[in-house]
Order: sequence, then structure tokens, then C-alpha cells
Amino acid sequence: MQRRALGNSGVQVPVVGLGTWLTLDLAPEQEPVAADVVGAALDHGVTLFDSSPMYGRAEEVLGRALAPRRSEALLATKTWSPTQEQAEARFERQLAFFGGHIELMQIHNLVQWQQRLPWLERQRDEGRIGLIGATHYQAEAFDELGTIMRTGRIDAIQIPYSPAERDAEREILPLAQELGLGVIAMRPLGEGQLLLEPTDAELAELGTDSWAEALLKWGLSDPRVHCVIPATRSVAHVIANAAAGDEPSLDADRRALVERIAARASVSGPATPRLSSR
Repeated sequence: MQRRALGNSGVQVPVVGLGTWLTLDLAPEQEPVAADVVGAALDHGVTLFDSSPMYGRAEEVLGRALAPRRSEALLATKTWSPTQEQAEARFERQLAFFGGHIELMQIHNLVQWQQRLPWLERQRDEGRIGLIGATHYQAEAFDELGTIMRTGRIDAIQIPYSPAERDAEREILPLAQELGLGVIAMRPLGEGQLLLEPTDAELAELGTDSWAEALLKWGLSDPRVHCVIPATRSVAHVIANAAAGDEPSLDADRRALVERIAARASVSGPATPRLSSR
């Protein structure tokens, strides 16, 4: 598994992480699934895990799954509450879920970011969190995301990035590079919308074992992206996704081929999703 510095933070992250959107919101009787997935991820170098209070029970499920090997993991979660009082109460629960420390705390969808930012800076100064980030899933919010990036007070951003969602290339990725911010790419598989299999000949030309691996490598072939976070509750898919973190990256010709195949998938409609993507 390759590792990259998360911008100027100095923190080394695996290029493939694990998202938990829609996948680890599990009932108590289903939680052994999370333990298996998290264990497989750690075994294959997938050590960054992303979650949010928005994702139902995913944070507490992830916390229990990580507990036996918490020291091996980089935990990225989010603050999302509508009021400061609720945010602070949720934060105490999050610390309890994750062993008293959160490596990257992100302002989810920029909710109340002007108020959250000084509070998170205090939590960082007290050693309860490591880095501060901001996220948004809609290109329409990128102007506001750019505003918080330019404050110089955050370390990383999380944005959608795939052959089907390339709005970040216009301003956000160049700005992140200019400012030395870490970039985590959500929805690298297009939330399943790009999972129309290429032909055997195309897959051979791409040099990957699967189309999902090619899509993840497409994102990672942009050096401004430091980590992609596909989500899954399948051990087999975790292992397959981890393979995208191995060298080599896609060259320009193979990256262009991925884009052509993805365009065909967008026109034809998605196949039955094999991997969740956020």
C-alpha cells in the first residue's frame, strides 16, 4: 500500500481508505460483519477510516470494530450537528467511540463552519483531535469550501472525485495544491453509477484486476489526491480495493481509457453495484 503525506500536515496516510456511508450502519446482531471488514482492511494496509454522525450507527459500530487495533488506525470523522451545544455533546460521544482521540475532525458539509472552526482549534490545542478538515459533496458549495480553505486554518478537504464527478478539477484541486491541503476523495466509484464492466481487452489494457481497481487508480493518478475512500461491507471488496494502492499508477493513456469507459457507463446506465462508493 502506497502512503502519501496529507498535504503539508506531515501525516502519512494510505492512498486507499475505507468509507462507512451506508455500509456500517449495522444493527447490533450484524456487527460481526464490521469486525471482519475492519480487520481485513487493517491487514491489507487500509488504515484510514472515515465516518460521520450522519451515517446512522456507523461511528459506534466502527469504534467497536477498531477497538482491538485502534493504535493502527487513522480515524477521520465529522461534526454535523445543527447547534454548537449538540456538536459538543456528540463530540464527547465520538471521543468515547474512538479511544479518546480523533486524528482528523472534519466539518461535514460546512455546517456552521464559522462557529465550529474556533471550537475545533481549541480541541486540537488540547490534544483531543489531530487535524481539522472540511467537506462537501456538492459542486455548488465549492465557492464556500474555497473560502474556508483560504483561511489557512484547516489541514484537509474531502470532496467527490471520479470520472463522473470532475468539478473539483476546475478550482478546488488547484487551490488545495497551492495551499498545501490534504485531499480525500469521496465517491471514487461514482456511488455505483460507473460499475459497468469494461471488455476483457480493455481491462487487459488497463493492467488492473478489476474495473473498480481501475477507477480507484484513476483518482489516485492525480497527485493532488492523497486518499480515496470507497465504502463496502464486503471483505472481498476491501481486499480488491486495497490492490489499487499498489504501484504503478495509471499513465495518461490508461487514465484517458478509464474516462472513455466511464462515459459509456454513464450513457448505458449502471450495472448492479458490486462496491459501495462512499
